Amino acid sequence: MLRLLGWLVVIWLALSILGAVIKGLFWLTVLGLLLAGATVALGWTKRDRKELPRRW
Repeated sequence: MLRLLGWLVVIWLALSILGAVIKGLFWLTVLGLLLAGATVALGWTKRDRKELPRRW
């Protein structure tokens, strides 16, 4: 689950950078940042400490 959310954040951030680079696609930047923020918030609320690997 966390891996999927991580990939979604990467995809949303890539879309926002693409929107910032290509002139006239400011809406893509805003949409990418909003979706990245929503994905991070979802991951933060759904995280479970038992799923995280322990190094000890």
